[in-house]
Amino acid sequence: MNNEVFALWVYLARTPLLWLTVTILAYCLCVRIADALRRPPLANPVLMSVCLVGLLVRVTGTPYATYFNGAQFIHFLLGPATVALAIPLYQNRRLVLRAILPMACALLAGSVTAALSAILVARALGASPVIVASIAPKSVTAAVAMGISGRLGGDVALTAVLVILTGILGAIIVTPLMDLLRIRDKRARGFAAGLAAHGIGTARAFQVDPLAGTFAGIAMGLNALLTAVLVPLLL
Repeated sequence: MNNEVFALWVYLARTPLLWLTVTILAYCLCVRIADALRRPPLANPVLMSVCLVGLLVRVTGTPYATYFNGAQFIHFLLGPATVALAIPLYQNRRLVLRAILPMACALLAGSVTAALSAILVARALGASPVIVASIAPKSVTAAVAMGISGRLGGDVALTAVLVILTGILGAIIVTPLMDLLRIRDKRARGFAAGLAAHGIGTARAFQVDPLAGTFAGIAMGLNALLTAVLVPLLL
């Protein structure tokens, strides 16, 4: 019986659809758990599913390349998902135009702070130029951050990890922090989440309020564009 189970696992482990299915099921399970807990900030579905899938990959001894070969379809869908954020932007275009000046000021302040603080802290701790270049674009969406890091001689894999950690941390603390600062405007809350925590923060903003999610998506896109210009200058 054990030999049959092992043989079945060996066969499934070589099938790309296995890890795609595992990733989707893990996320669906974590969403159910978050809903059951009434979605507190710490019960972030992305954080829980990363931990769950990471544990499964580790326990089964699966190489990351094998896992990614199966889950890369989800990675591909990140592009269309990002473009789809233009739909709520168009639906709320009048509100966006009314707040264009405050948004521009917040974008500049947030982009400079995110990149400059990362660079200064890394250098103060004695990080090598490769690490500094890897951490500088941490607050933008993964595809853009990895492109910036690669151009500047950073470690692209390290950048990807830092981007994910930044997004998860931002999604966890954004709601308690906004409540603590008594910021009630959904536009401001969403813009801050998207600017500091890119796609994961934007997803969290949409869970809280559609208007907050719209402004988070705007911030995520504009911050990616501005950071691509700022980081090379700051370095």
